[in-house]
Amino acid sequence: MYKSVPTIQWKNNWKNLKRLYNSGTGVYGHRPKERSHFQVSEKKLETRARNSNFFRLVTAFREHAHKEANIDPVSFTKQESLTELNPKNYGLNLSDCVSFENLLITEKANGSIAEAVEILKNIYCKNIGVEFTHLESEEEREWFAENYEKFYQETLNEETRRGIAKEMLKSQAFDNFLAVKFVTVKRYGGEGAESMMAFCRELFQLSSTELEHLVLCMPHRGRLNFLTGMLNFPPEKLFRKLRGIPEFPDNAKATGDVISHFISSMDFNTTGKSLHVSILPNPSHLEAVNPVSMGKTRAIMQAINDGDYSENKSSRWSDKVLNVQIHGDAAYVGQGVNQECLALSGCPHFEIGGTIHLVVNNQVGFTTPASRGRSTRYCTDLAKFINAPVIHVNGDDPEMVVRATRIAFAYQRKFRKDVFVDLNCFRRWGHNELDDPTFTNPLLYKIIQNRSSVPDAYLEKLSSTNVLTKEEGKMIVNDHTAWLANALRQADDYNPQPTYFSGWWSRIKQADSAVTTWNTGVDSNILKFVGNQSVQFEKDFNIHPHILKSHVNSRLKKIESEGQIDWSTAEAMAFGSLLYQGYNVRLSGQDVGRGTFSHRHAMLVDQISGGIHIPLNSMIKEQKGKIELANSILSEEAVLGFEYGISITSPSTLAIWEAQFGDFFNGAQIIIDTFLTSGEAKWMLSSALTMLLPHGYEGAGPEHSSCRMERFLQLTDSKETKPDGEDVNFQIAIPTTPAQYFHLLRRQVVRDFRKPLIVVTPKVLLRHSAAVSDIVDMTLGTCFKTVIGDEKVQKENVQRILLVSGKHYYNLIQQREILGATNIAIIRIESLCPFPVMELLEEIEKYKHASTFVWSQEEPRNMGAWSFVKPRFENLCGRRLQFSGRESLPAPAVGVGRVHQQEAEEVIKKPFAIK
Repeated sequence: MYKSVPTIQWKNNWKNLKRLYNSGTGVYGHRPKERSHFQVSEKKLETRARNSNFFRLVTAFREHAHKEANIDPVSFTKQESLTELNPKNYGLNLSDCVSFENLLITEKANGSIAEAVEILKNIYCKNIGVEFTHLESEEEREWFAENYEKFYQETLNEETRRGIAKEMLKSQAFDNFLAVKFVTVKRYGGEGAESMMAFCRELFQLSSTELEHLVLCMPHRGRLNFLTGMLNFPPEKLFRKLRGIPEFPDNAKATGDVISHFISSMDFNTTGKSLHVSILPNPSHLEAVNPVSMGKTRAIMQAINDGDYSENKSSRWSDKVLNVQIHGDAAYVGQGVNQECLALSGCPHFEIGGTIHLVVNNQVGFTTPASRGRSTRYCTDLAKFINAPVIHVNGDDPEMVVRATRIAFAYQRKFRKDVFVDLNCFRRWGHNELDDPTFTNPLLYKIIQNRSSVPDAYLEKLSSTNVLTKEEGKMIVNDHTAWLANALRQADDYNPQPTYFSGWWSRIKQADSAVTTWNTGVDSNILKFVGNQSVQFEKDFNIHPHILKSHVNSRLKKIESEGQIDWSTAEAMAFGSLLYQGYNVRLSGQDVGRGTFSHRHAMLVDQISGGIHIPLNSMIKEQKGKIELANSILSEEAVLGFEYGISITSPSTLAIWEAQFGDFFNGAQIIIDTFLTSGEAKWMLSSALTMLLPHGYEGAGPEHSSCRMERFLQLTDSKETKPDGEDVNFQIAIPTTPAQYFHLLRRQVVRDFRKPLIVVTPKVLLRHSAAVSDIVDMTLGTCFKTVIGDEKVQKENVQRILLVSGKHYYNLIQQREILGATNIAIIRIESLCPFPVMELLEEIEKYKHASTFVWSQEEPRNMGAWSFVKPRFENLCGRRLQFSGRESLPAPAVGVGRVHQQEAEEVIKKPFAIK
């Protein structure tokens, strides 16, 4: 339909006419019925050429008219006049008569070019502009042209128009109320963008007819208006917070958050069908919540068991859940996580069937005007990265916003792809209500300050046709203001009810200050069964010969002997036993199916067909628990955010993110800081998200040696002056045996509370002959040991104790054997946070004659666990602790092989020589 058609002058140009005719280019790009141009009259050829040129004009409007559309409500940018829309460029005169076959909005068969241009300008150049001709699919382009032009001419009924006005007036009344009652509050109101309420109202109406769940995320702007006006958020709770009273019940262990990050959920019901709407918290790190909302959406899809999520299926999403993201214009342009999210949107294991995006386009970011804030024409140009259509709409026209919402919803439902609505509006005040925007944008705000509000202008329009009188509008405002005033009076007596730990989370509670031990062992017969099943495949499956020998056959032999269980086998047993019990496991990251170090091979690939087989998903018939191995794109922030969204939604899923190398987590630092470490304290959202971070000093250089555990330790709320309970904000563990790793993984979902876990995982230990476990270490009655004592020395002879974590333990054991130092014990601290004070005290009390205590680590002094362990050991255990390790460095490790080897030898010898 959108093939390029050459402009044809039909007078005295028979050669071009014959070429046009014989090329098969008609109005829709099809060859005319007549086969011979010799049988066609000159007049008929002139008509066909004119119609073809007219089609070029129609196509030009569909492709370029958005640039001339009246989408700027403050008219601060100069509106373009496009030569592409001039009929003369296509050899057409305004008086020429053409077929209107391509104008889907009219039933008129023929007319003049002047009439056609008027229709086209009315469709494409008024208060809405569309970008869709960049879509690669011809089906999508044709669908969009046809449906957009149909939606455009729809007349909104009076009920819809009154509903739009009501929501916008309520939003304005809310802002005015807070401006009077809380003068110094930064509320990030919706003034200037009230027509976003028209979008939300229409979206709720449309969704309630087809969907069951709507997952939203949005920034600060207009959030409180939306929460109290449409999402049933109690204004009493908001007013309590503004008066300095916590938003949670007194017994909740929470720090709370600022009002612009509040969350809510509700059941929306106007059509007789319930729609559950939830809005996620929004930390001030712009756009970081977007991947979280995507993960939550997918988790809901899987939890309600709607859609097919198996490895080789193309349809992996639900028809009952929709993700909606609301953005700011400057943030959408500036934050790289948005590109990562779009890159995820069509990938297996991350697909959610398309997101509807609303960009609230303030035309200024903080204080920077759009002309200086981006390098693209539109803030939504990133949408073209994934061939998503964009609808630009003038926020002064809320009815056109409704039409934009309808076409966006219809497109998403039809093609299950992302679609964008660019709501061009303005910001009545500065970055917040206490900011003076004229410091930096005097010309823009001179226009804004001299214009009426969007709700008032719309009420004026409706009153002129008696759809909604000014008196009725005043009554809406008065009623909403009175409702808010009553809530303000009730605020001090309001008793907030817990909205957490209900529904799917009803068996989960907050961790308390006690130290708990959980039996995470599994019957040995089940372990053997799971281990064997983890490497099974059909006879006609063409497995790689190396994997068959070193992975499959090797694992079967180890299981048969019940000993020498290595890291990957213990992991498979942990995963498989959880699946056997009905839990789900989701492991994502770069190349996790195979594993960065080619050790896991939980995903087998047929060497001829390329087909994928996941043995753990075929252990037993009607298996309830499933494992999802999500080999992700090369993203950290968006992928970790996605997994966090999974983890806060489904307590029965063990969500794991594995970094390719431990230090790669720093690309996701925003997610770690704003969600993982503090989400429960701020919003009472528990998570058992587990991060596997490979760590070890084996000569890989500065970037592939350290997972920067010191950063995570600094982020914990572990106490230096009293023992930790299980109520720390997250856990950090360094297991030294496969069995310890096995118990850590299982403990994450077996317990009745949820905490994030950082596992400092090994590299060299994955195949180390000494780093193995017996099945008996994982059977019933066993558990994770926070401290492992030394069973290879006579305790009464010990004078020095080395404290150590991780792979460094094996180096020290080997060195002790070389030295024959039988008076030195080596104790492993497997859990750094919570710090195992009681277990450690119990262990060191066994060594009555020990007087010297040394902390030994591979890492430099300014890194690793030293600065965390020292004050806790000295304050709580009452002993002086000395340091042994590399000297302080600006980088995690050196990049010179000889220097590394020298350091590696020194850190092993040094703890035995300290006086």
